[in-house]
Amino acid sequence: MKTFVYACATLGALVAAAPAFADQAAATKCASGLDANGQAIYAAAAPQAASTSDLRGLITSVTKSLVTGGTVPMGAARGAAEAAGTCLAKLR
Repeated sequence: MKTFVYACATLGALVAAAPAFADQAAATKCASGLDANGQAIYAAAAPQAASTSDLRGLITSVTKSLVTGGTVPMGAARGAAEAAGTCLAKLR
């Protein structure tokens, strides 16, 4: 669990450093290239991504929920969340 929390914190730092452009088409195109785990995270977070002031917190919360629910395996969560975060940042 500590590794998962660390991975989410790292993801947040990456997302916060990325430039933010509100571009639905680019985000959708980006998301189409994600694996199933990344797409699950993207789909769960996308409705709130544009309006949240804390994208890192949103991705962390969504990813934890999907891991706890068994939708995303813990071992794949970090990479999937990082990839989904890159796409979600395009919505802002």
